[in-house]
Amino acid sequence: MSHKGSEENIERAAQYHDEKNINTTGEREIIVSEEDSRRIVRRTDIVILTLLLWIYFLQILDKSVIGYAATFGLKTNTHLVGNQYSSVGAVGYYAQLGAQPLGAYLLVKLKPRTIMPIIVFCWGASLTSMAAAKNFKGLMISRFFLGLFEALCLPLFTLITVSWYRRSEQPLRVAAWYSTNGIATILGSAVSYGLGQIKSDKLHSYQIIFMVNGLITVISAPLIFWRLDNSIMEARFLSEEDRLKGVERLKANQTGIVTTEFKWSQIREFVFDIKTYLFLFMALCVNVGAAVTNVFGPLLIQGLAGFSPKISVLLNIPFGCVQFIVIWASSYFAWKSSRKSIIFFCFMLPCVIGSTLLYTLPRTAANKGPLLLGYYFLAFLFSANPLIVSWLSANTAGQTKKSAMYTLYNAGSSAGNIIGPYLFQSKDAPAYLPGVRAVLGFFIGLEVLICLTAAYLMFLNKRHENTRVSKGLPAKIHDLSMDKSFHNDGANNDHSADHGLDDLTDLSNEMFTYVL
Repeated sequence: MSHKGSEENIERAAQYHDEKNINTTGEREIIVSEEDSRRIVRRTDIVILTLLLWIYFLQILDKSVIGYAATFGLKTNTHLVGNQYSSVGAVGYYAQLGAQPLGAYLLVKLKPRTIMPIIVFCWGASLTSMAAAKNFKGLMISRFFLGLFEALCLPLFTLITVSWYRRSEQPLRVAAWYSTNGIATILGSAVSYGLGQIKSDKLHSYQIIFMVNGLITVISAPLIFWRLDNSIMEARFLSEEDRLKGVERLKANQTGIVTTEFKWSQIREFVFDIKTYLFLFMALCVNVGAAVTNVFGPLLIQGLAGFSPKISVLLNIPFGCVQFIVIWASSYFAWKSSRKSIIFFCFMLPCVIGSTLLYTLPRTAANKGPLLLGYYFLAFLFSANPLIVSWLSANTAGQTKKSAMYTLYNAGSSAGNIIGPYLFQSKDAPAYLPGVRAVLGFFIGLEVLICLTAAYLMFLNKRHENTRVSKGLPAKIHDLSMDKSFHNDGANNDHSADHGLDDLTDLSNEMFTYVL
């Protein structure tokens, strides 16, 4: 659908609010029952969330499959020496890092239904081409383009989630698509093990792994174009009445509705907002550790106490199970609690414990169990990204500012994924103790950043309260977006959703409530 068609849908929503629903006091409103809200969410989950689950699963699988390929002869047959494998693991993130400024602009100017199928097709083709790589140069080129086309995946997923769901609904939806990390680890390990058993005179095992995974992604692109809608106002799976009620549901988010206007004023606020850099460095710390498990996971298991390559791949399956469980558990507790920072802090403690075990315990047969437990504790790290994404999304408003924030978050993720593999030098194999020590330092730094961010958000809430009082408004307002259920019967008169459809930033909207 064209941009013009999208703007017409938004105008239709505004007209509905302005002309059709004026109550006896002259206030414009639309009534949404709890049953209406549940119906809209259920239908959105069936279509939009299902697509996000599948696409994110493919993205994680395609990004991490190189770790499995490494255990099936990739390094030997492509003649990688020294730290060249680390370079292949990191080059895609250089591409992602460089793509973020353009990505922030494209997320505002292009619609999801246009950009999502294109990037999925292109990264699938890039992965498939890795099967044809015969040397370090070929792998670097293919991996670079894989990373380039995956660059918008996480920002786009986040933008789609906040555009379709209320703030209280977002943590579990983010958990749903992000938990495919665990599923991708489980299925990736099992499928790679199976594909690795294929005997071929024409192809090496790692080439078969690249081809199968890449082609599945390529053929998924047309399906995505067919099913994906750009916004709640263009949802083909909702009636016109439900589309308008869907807009009303999202007003309380105070994050505005979809617009294609790029606002430089919001970029300036983004640059000078302290929490921009707090979330950036949290993303950096988290993804240094995530890169280690994605690229070096099976190799680390091999080095714990002499596990064979095939057993190392299979031992990564429980790691995926832990990933899946902790992502859902952390997001559930974040959904139940109004203090996301506390949940985040607690779920990062096992990462500190696990990396401490990996660093301090000798690599002996007697320590196989504790060392493997320490490695599995690192899976708690995968609860961090969905928690940061939902926390960041809940505390950022304004279409341009949101797009910039999501792309900067992805830039931090990319930087972490670049740094991570280089912490693990080939000369330190098989224990990689200097790398493990460095990762431990990043985890401790992450805990400090969580505390600083919570303190700053408390300060911002207090500042908004003072602004409201100076304008004759209540200091405390009820944040409808964080209610577990939703209905709008016109009884809420605290003006908390007054600017819900305006494209205002969180700092400029005194009715915005920050989530701690």
